[in-house]
Amino acid sequence: MLKKAMEQCGMIAILRGVHPGEVAAIGMALYAAGFRVIEVPLNSPEPFESIRILRTTLAADCIVGAGTVLTLSQVAEVKNAGGEIIVMPHSDAAIISAAKHAGMACAPGVATVTEAFAALAAGADVLKMFPAEQLGPSVVKAWRAVIPSSVALVPVGGITPENMAPYIAAGASGFGLGSALYKPGMQVEQVRQNAAQFIAAWQAVS
Repeated sequence: MLKKAMEQCGMIAILRGVHPGEVAAIGMALYAAGFRVIEVPLNSPEPFESIRILRTTLAADCIVGAGTVLTLSQVAEVKNAGGEIIVMPHSDAAIISAAKHAGMACAPGVATVTEAFAALAAGADVLKMFPAEQLGPSVVKAWRAVIPSSVALVPVGGITPENMAPYIAAGASGFGLGSALYKPGMQVEQVRQNAAQFIAAWQAVS
């Protein structure tokens, strides 16, 4: 299901700091723009409630889940809230295994090829290249020479509509989008405008 969603739109919306009271409207704006994967980082206010609201609000073809997942107990809480994907800033085989055992997709954060292959061996569905600012397109290109094309490489960190093209040319499969798409306190209309700019840039380079 994640693969199908990523094929439709390779960008993951990261709603760090979102509140439950605003998340439905923001989620609907993102979905209308074309986004099909949305994560609520667990260091947001009442993240499990926001995940629950997104899952009940958005169509079934939109994958909803959590970011900044750090513990096994959080995996279970995300599952209970209706989450379908676990996104991590790091790579922890136990958390990857727990996510897969619970029937969820998993995108661990990796910064070296060694971490990348260890994450794949543990069952990772997507490799979150983090932080993208530190790694850059040249590292994406080097990784792509050894990591199968069937494995999605998703740079996260500092991605804007203007700097996506070099990453795609190097072999990136998609992106995780943070503050350039949404930041706490941002109005729905601004999120809608940002989403449209990202979708236009994605369509131009993918």
